[in-house]
Amino acid sequence: MKEFKGRVVTPGTASAEAVVTHGGFNTLASLQKSLQFGDKKATCNDQNNPDLYGKPLAGYALCLPQTIGSTTGGMVLYCACAMKRQPACMLFSNKIDSLAAAGAILADVWLDDITMPVVDSLGEEFLNYVKDGMKITIKEDGVVVVD
Repeated sequence: MKEFKGRVVTPGTASAEAVVTHGGFNTLASLQKSLQFGDKKATCNDQNNPDLYGKPLAGYALCLPQTIGSTTGGMVLYCACAMKRQPACMLFSNKIDSLAAAGAILADVWLDDITMPVVDSLGEEFLNYVKDGMKITIKEDGVVVVD
């Protein structure tokens, strides 16, 4: 077990199994088919992300360095939350980008029954340590426990 301290972007607690990418997460390419065609598992469809391609994202602790891609990324993330197909939480090794932050914050403010805690600035050590399938627990203060 190891603990990492980050900055809380959207508050909350969560406990979920990790799914990890070491490359940038393209929100649109990853979630578009799920949102269009009703895949409740939110299977990642970004063929350019070999770490995540074909893996379910809904309900998992998404561990990533940053998001990449188009300016629709924030809206796609918000829509995933509105459709209850979002990751259990998002854990960024780097500082969150403005588009992902906008989507997560809007979902937190506008959607009453949705929680998706987001913590950033966890550091490169976090991303090197965490592996798919590890149990992740997020505390209110931005401490992330990896078992």
